Amino acid sequence: MKPAEEYILKQEEPLLSILLHLQVLIETNFKKVDLQYKWKIPFYYLNDKPLCYFNATKKGYVDVGFYCNTELKSFNEHLISEKRKLVKSLRYFNLKEINSEILISVLKEAYELKNR
Repeated sequence: MKPAEEYILKQEEPLLSILLHLQVLIETNFKKVDLQYKWKIPFYYLNDKPLCYFNATKKGYVDVGFYCNTELKSFNEHLISEKRKLVKSLRYFNLKEINSEILISVLKEAYELKNR
């Protein structure tokens, strides 16, 4: 088993369910992603470039983070930067908060901006 998969599977609920759901959404919508383990957290790469990472925190939420040093046009009001200059994230405390349309749209836009 890959270290990134181990990271996901060792999480307690509700973080485990959130991570598994996010994993399915990303792998379904981005067919050529590669799940890797970098800096002790799971990272998804697309075309050998970072798409996003998962960070399950001790504070009880999962951050889906991505590098983006500009404001995104779609769904920017859902993004959290918390004094981070290059990283923004979508934060989930439970499964009901995950809106797949927002997640996929933000990931596509952030990836396109970063890889122009």
